[in-house]
Amino acid sequence: MIAVNVIARVMLVVFAAVAVATPVFVGWERVRRLPRSVVRRGRAVGPQLVALVVLLLVNSVVRDFGPELSWILGWNVTGAIHAIEGTFVAQLQSTLATPALTLYFSLVYVYGYAFLLVFPLIAYVSLDDPGPLRRTVVAYGVNYGVGVVCYLLFLAYGPRNLMPELVDSLLYVNYPQYQLLTTEVNSNTNVFPSLHTSLSVTVCLLAARTRDVYRAWWYVATALAGSVAVSTMYLGIHWGVDVVAGTALGALSVHLAGHPVFEPE
Repeated sequence: MIAVNVIARVMLVVFAAVAVATPVFVGWERVRRLPRSVVRRGRAVGPQLVALVVLLLVNSVVRDFGPELSWILGWNVTGAIHAIEGTFVAQLQSTLATPALTLYFSLVYVYGYAFLLVFPLIAYVSLDDPGPLRRTVVAYGVNYGVGVVCYLLFLAYGPRNLMPELVDSLLYVNYPQYQLLTTEVNSNTNVFPSLHTSLSVTVCLLAARTRDVYRAWWYVATALAGSVAVSTMYLGIHWGVDVVAGTALGALSVHLAGHPVFEPE
């Protein structure tokens, strides 16, 4: 019941944020045309949307038995990641951690990230060109598809799990209700790569491609994406290596989404 309440709260906050951001970034003229645009864009990117929905359903199924399968098929890379970066995340926390920053990065990790994923779908539906929406849907699908495969093949515990004496679980210690939310969508061995980072970088790079139309959104998306990436380490959830890998995955997904195979003849 508590988890349902937390999910409902996140959905309500994100809905409110999208409702405010849409007229600000998209403009009232496009907002008025939005109902008709949804129908046209839905037809234009229908196959890609169906593929994304299927991937999300597969991801939800894999999430239920994925950790057990990973222990059979996977390779535990936690030690290798720790060997590469050592106590970087612990040092980051000890240098930056303050109550105000913990509140900011917690809100960004939960609410900012969700808003970052949802708003581009509204913004790009409003455009006459279906290309940005199509690329966004395809790029999301690439992120989730590669992410599922990586989570099955690579077992990795986050720094808060491996080094609890050095790294504080700042999100869950200060806001334990959010642990109920994150456990609904992930496992503590699914940290490589960081999908929070990869999807945020994806949104940022796609926003850069539409900056001539939505310049203000490009600025906001860049700031939010950077904050999300830092938040994953600041909160002790991800390693720096996870963030680097997530950044690479985000760039790859945007590159693949622009491939001619996804463009209509």
